[in-house]
Amino acid sequence: MNLSIYKIPDIEIIENNKTTDFLVWIPDKIYIVLGRSNSIETSVNVENANYDNIETIKRNSGGEAVILTPKTLVISAKIIDEEIKRPKEYFIIFNKLIIESLENVGIKNIGSKGISDLTLGDKKILGSSIYRKKSMVFYHSVLNVNEDINLISKYLKQPKKEPDYRKGRSHNEFVTSLHLEGYNSNITDLQIEIQNIFSKKIL
Repeated sequence: MNLSIYKIPDIEIIENNKTTDFLVWIPDKIYIVLGRSNSIETSVNVENANYDNIETIKRNSGGEAVILTPKTLVISAKIIDEEIKRPKEYFIIFNKLIIESLENVGIKNIGSKGISDLTLGDKKILGSSIYRKKSMVFYHSVLNVNEDINLISKYLKQPKKEPDYRKGRSHNEFVTSLHLEGYNSNITDLQIEIQNIFSKKIL
């Protein structure tokens, strides 16, 4: 199993010359995306991924491996900030915009746990990571709208690093989706709402 050289769409945000930019997008198929410190051997259930011909990509930012699918929504944003803040401050900035978007479509009681997770109850619905280069800050996150949690366990091993609130739970016990929690929002409607909020607050 080899890492793909395929560039996912949000790489263009990093490479362009804009001082602020964002992209809210729906993956066209299933991808495994490794964090900077992850390896295929330690993070991926290789036999399952090979059997299903799942493409594996490595990103520049930290955090653990994630699954992207057409039932998840990816939110990516970039700002140029000459006064670099701590990563946690950027997570707060961007996650607040996502929370506002979700609340606008009727999703309630969204929590913030760990370093940068968004939760419903004690289960994760969104994970995020940050990549910094000089004065550029690139944020990206994955929101599970309606993906089967079993898919995560099928392709990803238990991560080596976990937030305290996970308490050793398996993927199936730790992760949820908006639909599983009773919110049947259409993924395209969510995409449009988040785009609208980011357009007002980021650009």
